[in-house]
Amino acid sequence: MGQATSTHGHILGEADDATAAQQDQDFSSGIPDGCLALIFQRLSPADRTNCLLVCRRWLVVEGQNRRRLSLNASSRVTALLPSLFTRFDSLTSLSLLCSRTSTSINDHALILISQRCLNLSHLTLRRCREVSPVGILALAQNCKSLTKFSCTSCTFGDKGMSALLNNSTSLEQLSVKRLRGIKDGQGFELSPGVTSSRLRSLKLKKLYNGQCFSRLITESNNLTNLKISSCLGNWDGIIRAAMTKNNAFKQIHLEKIQVSDVALFAISKCLRLEEFKLAKAPDFSNEGISAVVTKCKLLQKLHIDGCRSNRIGDPSVMAIAESSANLVKLVLVGVSVTSVSLTAIASSCEKLETLALSGSRTVGDNEISCVASRCMALRKLCVKRCRVTDAGIEAVANGCPNLVRIKVEKCRGVSRGMVEKLRERRGSLVVDLCVDEAEAKMVRAKIFAIVFVFTFYAILLLRNYLL
Repeated sequence: MGQATSTHGHILGEADDATAAQQDQDFSSGIPDGCLALIFQRLSPADRTNCLLVCRRWLVVEGQNRRRLSLNASSRVTALLPSLFTRFDSLTSLSLLCSRTSTSINDHALILISQRCLNLSHLTLRRCREVSPVGILALAQNCKSLTKFSCTSCTFGDKGMSALLNNSTSLEQLSVKRLRGIKDGQGFELSPGVTSSRLRSLKLKKLYNGQCFSRLITESNNLTNLKISSCLGNWDGIIRAAMTKNNAFKQIHLEKIQVSDVALFAISKCLRLEEFKLAKAPDFSNEGISAVVTKCKLLQKLHIDGCRSNRIGDPSVMAIAESSANLVKLVLVGVSVTSVSLTAIASSCEKLETLALSGSRTVGDNEISCVASRCMALRKLCVKRCRVTDAGIEAVANGCPNLVRIKVEKCRGVSRGMVEKLRERRGSLVVDLCVDEAEAKMVRAKIFAIVFVFTFYAILLLRNYLL
């Protein structure tokens, strides 16, 4: 008998081959490079790194579309720079960070970077102690698009800073922290150069001779953001001169510097001021604060730290309540505020969303209850080192319908049981209770000492009784 030829096995074999071919097909090959780059930008750093191992195309596309990069700026990376910037040839933001124990990159490396990254707009240098004015000069000349420059713990001094200011025609934001090598002369001032025409933001922190930037502050007519922190010397004259020539400031932060009401009266001329911070300055008073908040009607964020002056109280807070209707964030540290002024704040500042009260002996349950009953728009509340108990925190839970987060720190009268009670009552409310570890250790030590003494005398009494 003849047998018919079976095609079943042949069909199964073709189906298996088609399935295998379909599984081996790279569906991502149809995705355009631009869309693939957008996908990479939405991934976490770890997932993005794993994607680079998939294929060469993904590696190339990711490198060509990366805009930001942070490097360990030790001298060992110098040999890798040519191949590194061949792959990342479209960088606009670069951070060069060196540890305290390592030797940083030198001028040769910085010049190479400036030649390969011509589109660089943001540059951060941290502890690049081997970089001299020569490297800074080459950077300023090659990177014409540089708009933001930040340096921390560098040593290129006033010569390097002068090279930057005289050659960076596009610089808009400048941040200088712990810069070494600046001349120690009282009358020495850096020339603002070509930067003064475009500079909008200036931040000076922990500078021994920070007043050498006085001309840059006073002659930058477009300067809107000014932050000065932990810089020696009296700054009243510089701030007064700057506010006289330019009253368009929108953000001013003054922290741990010597200023008085003279500087505050000058700042009050800035009618466009939206954010003001004055912290740990010893010589200002209620009159200076009242002048600022009375004339600057556009204030949205206000931070006052009166711990060192010990002269700030209800007069300043009442002035804030009367004049700052647009206030969104208010931070009061070391301010002797009472229920009278807080009631005025709660009634007048209807847009207030964030309130922080710290280090005030006059803030107790009554003051917190005033806030809870009247601040309907409040979303975040922070209470630190105040005489607040569980009753005050419970009042906050019953009021403030829009409250999202409450933080209580180093308030002895607040117990963990109240925190748990709040979490049960308002599940969406984030409650943080921070206890001072040093104080907690001291309390535990006292309890241990009491228990030890009690046990010792109990043993002595028992021994005498048995004998």
